[in-house]
Amino acid sequence: MKKSRFLIIDAVINLLLGLILIPFPLTVVRLLGVPMVDNFFYASILGGVLFGVGIALLVEYFRGPEGMVGLGIGGAISINLCGGVVLTGWLITSDLIMPLRGQIFLWTLVVILVGISGLELFVHLRRKPLKTNTNEEEMKCG
Repeated sequence: MKKSRFLIIDAVINLLLGLILIPFPLTVVRLLGVPMVDNFFYASILGGVLFGVGIALLVEYFRGPEGMVGLGIGGAISINLCGGVVLTGWLITSDLIMPLRGQIFLWTLVVILVGISGLELFVHLRRKPLKTNTNEEEMKCG
């Protein structure tokens, strides 16, 4: 089975986002320009989930033939698209108060999430041969 480089790229993105969000210090909020909240509980939990997704992608990439199964490319596409779509919804429909750098950061995140998903899906669909009904072909020939 050929391993996709996208698993590693996706893993690194998730691990980095997780590392940023787990502690989510006030300096990171100010630096990124994202909306301020009273409690960073949910951001920290999200960071833990993203970090776990990154580890699952690495497990899948480095597993042997009998190794533990991690998160495959289909799961990664689903997670990234859902995150990108939800974030897009927030950016379009809500009145989030943040500086321009926060908007740039969050829209860049949307582009990365949706972009990596689109690339992963495109590459996957191009590699996958079309299945044909071999029984029909055998009947016609025989």
